[in-house]
Amino acid sequence: MSDRLTIVVGMSGGIAAYKAVGVVRLLVKAGHDVHVVPTEAALRFVGLPTLEAISRNPVTTSLYDDVAAVRHVALGQRADLVVVAPATANTLAKLAAGMADDLLGTTILATSAPVVVAPAMHTEMWSNPATRANVETLRSRGVVVVGPASGQLTGADSGVGRMSEPEEIVTVALGAVADPAPRPRDLAGLHVVVSAGGTREPLDPVRFLGNRSSGKQGVALARAAAERGARVTLVAAHVEVPTDGLAVTAVETASEMALAVESAAEVADVVIMAAAVADYRPETVSEAKIKKEQDVDGLTLRLVKNPDILRGLAALGRPGLTVVGFAAETAPDREALLELGRAKARRKGADLLVVNAVGWTAGFGADDTAVVMLDADGGIVAEADGSKRVVADAILDRVVALRPR
Repeated sequence: MSDRLTIVVGMSGGIAAYKAVGVVRLLVKAGHDVHVVPTEAALRFVGLPTLEAISRNPVTTSLYDDVAAVRHVALGQRADLVVVAPATANTLAKLAAGMADDLLGTTILATSAPVVVAPAMHTEMWSNPATRANVETLRSRGVVVVGPASGQLTGADSGVGRMSEPEEIVTVALGAVADPAPRPRDLAGLHVVVSAGGTREPLDPVRFLGNRSSGKQGVALARAAAERGARVTLVAAHVEVPTDGLAVTAVETASEMALAVESAAEVADVVIMAAAVADYRPETVSEAKIKKEQDVDGLTLRLVKNPDILRGLAALGRPGLTVVGFAAETAPDREALLELGRAKARRKGADLLVVNAVGWTAGFGADDTAVVMLDADGGIVAEADGSKRVVADAILDRVVALRPR
């Protein structure tokens, strides 16, 4: 396949259609041949001249235009990628049912290319069991779902249902072409709890003890688990990446994370502790900002230990519960890293411990990572390196292998 892709961008009739123009523009700027296929309703929000000008290709909604070229299937056959943005509740329902009553429907039925949809609708419509079932049906067929995000909707409404931003949609869509293989549904029926980010322990109303975790690996794990069929709960502490479409419980401190994770774990099948949880917290928290003038010689803090969430989960020993921990360690070489990881694996008792090296310029916040996976006795069971998503799937492969058959 050449670097220049033939891409169909389907647009359905929702207010978010104005943002879809940005998707088309980004794809054209990236050098791709983009063909817009709007529904009749979409043209009530964005005019046909705009779409033709931005895409640099003619635009039609009719099944009966250019009949000699068999346009109603030709576009789908030629496409390297199909993106539907926005995908309204109605369009998702039609796609799930395999309906072909317009040019968008016939194009998608005729394509063997990756299909990416970006839902956009009001929160109640997104939460409706019918919509959720339609999305699950599409995912089971290999359709990639981006979002929706949480934020301002039409009018005064706010909540989950906002279309993801064009940049994210384009990134995910082009990634689907680079890695077109359908995800396995080997976590279907399981409830997976993932922690992500870094906890913060307050010193006073304006200061805290924290760490540099971005939450990227935890969010990648949550997304990968969802795409593999799991029901996912993400317990997030100050994550720096979008968590669109995920069920998120936001926490601040280690104690809050412990409560949230332990509560979710009561009915979970898998718990993955990817968050960087503070080991210590200040013994006392000042109700007012601490002033330098209070002590001219410096400030002394007494720290107390936070609860060991991972060890507590592993100690439950509940049948059917798989516990995965993370160990971010500073080490001069691989052997030292493994020694630290093995000691932690034996101390924590988790079913799987994911070990990675961190430092001033490595680990936290990076887009790529390298990990070693250890069993409860410290034995190496797998290794992975690459993007956070690649590593996430490698970790989940090991989780599947650990699960009872």
